[in-house]
This record gives sequence, C-alpha cells and structure tokens, in this order.
Amino acid sequence: MAHEVTVLTAGELRGLVQLDLAAVDVVERAFAALASGTVVMPPILSMAIPEANGEVDVKTAYIPGFDGFAIKVSPGFFDNPKLGLPSLNGLMILFSARTGLVEALLLDNGYLTDVRTAAAGAVAARHLAPAKVETATVIGTGIQARLQIEAAHLVRPFSRVLVWGRDMAKAEACAADIAERLKITAEAVADPARAVAQSQLVVTTTPAEHPVFKAEWLHPGLHITAMGSDQAGKNEIEPAALVAADLYVCDRVSQCEALGELRSAIAAGLWQGGTPPELGEIVTGRHPGRCSDDEITICDLTGTGAQDTAIATSTIAAARKAGAGSTILT
Repeated sequence: MAHEVTVLTAGELRGLVQLDLAAVDVVERAFAALASGTVVMPPILSMAIPEANGEVDVKTAYIPGFDGFAIKVSPGFFDNPKLGLPSLNGLMILFSARTGLVEALLLDNGYLTDVRTAAAGAVAARHLAPAKVETATVIGTGIQARLQIEAAHLVRPFSRVLVWGRDMAKAEACAADIAERLKITAEAVADPARAVAQSQLVVTTTPAEHPVFKAEWLHPGLHITAMGSDQAGKNEIEPAALVAADLYVCDRVSQCEALGELRSAIAAGLWQGGTPPELGEIVTGRHPGRCSDDEITICDLTGTGAQDTAIATSTIAAARKAGAGSTILT
C-alpha cells in the first residue's frame, strides 16, 4: 500500500514558520512537557569531525499526546563561511507516533533548529530575566547572536543592544543587522566586561572551548542565557559563575552534565549544589524562578529533542492547513 510523505523545502518552511511569540509558546510547551516526566528523550547522539572543524548532532523525543515525533540531524561545520556556506544545516524527519511511518521530511537546512533554539532563549528570558531590561549584550556574532536577541526582544523589549565578538568587523555587522531588524540602538563594543556591566540580560552564542564570560562580571540584576555549549569540549561561562549565581537552571540536567556549562563546573570540582532545576520546572511553577530583580540567574541551553518534536509537529500542522509542500509516495 502506497504511503504519502509530505516534503517541505527550506523556502516553504520559512514562509510557514517565523520567530514570533507563537514559536516561543510552542517551545515553552515542550519544556513544560519535559517537566511532566512522561517524555521519552534519549541522550544526544553527537559526533565530532575534527578534520573539517565539524560536528553532527542527532536529537529526538516522543511527547505523549503528540501525533508524531521528530528525529533531527544537525551538522555544524564551522569553517563553511570561508567557503561561502552556512555553518549549520540539516533536516528533520517526522514520524507517526502511532505507526512509525514517515509522515514528513522537513528540508529546513537548519532553519527550524535556528528558530526553536532562539525561542528557547526567549523562554529562558521570559521566566528568568528581570522584569525590565533596558540593555542586552550578546557575546558572539553569528546567526544565533542575531536570533537570540530578536527572540529575547519579544519577551523583554529592551532599547539597546551591545555586541562583542573576537572579530570587530563581524561584531559591527551583527550590530547593524540587529539595529535594522529591531529598530533599536545596537553597537559593537571592544570590552565585553564593560558591556556586561551595563546589561540586565546577556546571551552567549559561541562555540568557545574556553570561557568568554568571566565570573567577576556578575552583578545584581543580571540574567545570562548560555546556549553555545552543546558538546563536551565547549565552555562559554567560567565555572565559578555557576556557583556564584543565585539560580542556575538547565534545559535538561543530564545533557548539561555531559555537554553544557555544568560539565565544566563539575570537572573543575566547583559544583556542589546538587541537582539544579530544569527550565520546564520553572515554566510550570514546580520550582521558583527569579524571585527579585536583584538576583543573578543563569540558564544553560544545550538543545533538546523535545523542542525539535514540538516545532516539527507545529510546522506540519501549519503546512497542512495552508496546503503547502509536495507529496511523494513511498
């Protein structure tokens, strides 16, 4: 018996899915589902390809009540920009949770991953950043630097952005893009410490293997979202900062222990705080989030398969409603 599979290209997906509050809400529901304890989410399959400065991650999750589950393949080859190619690409495959048959191929070239990753940053900011943010700093100058700021602005509409990167020209280009997109003040800065001192919200978006954020930069009323560390060799936040913060939150503790900032704090022998709360527990109210505007909070995002299943399921529903995509018979 022939079976229909919906195929959506990157261009079609960009027309269906935007980085907006609806996307943030979809990802927030994924975190809430994780907090329920019923989600089946295996460890990330991660493979490094050092000769090409590349890596490949495979993520998946089954969320009870969802019609399907996604398996996402996400390569990151960080020398690609030298070839005029994007660093990230990939695809998502949506399967029926009832029969296991392939329902859809989402050939997004990493677009859906970009959206759901930025949306996760917005969820963190929504629940952990101070109520009023005037200045935000982003450390990093790539696509996620732009998208994380755009997403955070949806939930904390700040008026000023500071951008720091190792390459000032790239930082200036990033700041110009942010200013144009959000119609707010954005500027590249040479000193990240001074930028952080002026900020209430900081997002780190780099593949750094050595800290780009120092513990001594912490100050009352600061929230940090660290989303770059998703491999065992990466580390953006100085481990002492996790201990010094009033609240440190993981997207998934088991992943952060192996791949995120928590891994480095444990390896340094500094983390003695027991099991930190997960973002889903904050979202659902099972664990208190920010209790005052003076607190220092950190959220460690490694990226979860639940986010991929949520965004893929939402996307295919929108596609069917719009009659988008093509169909192949298998």
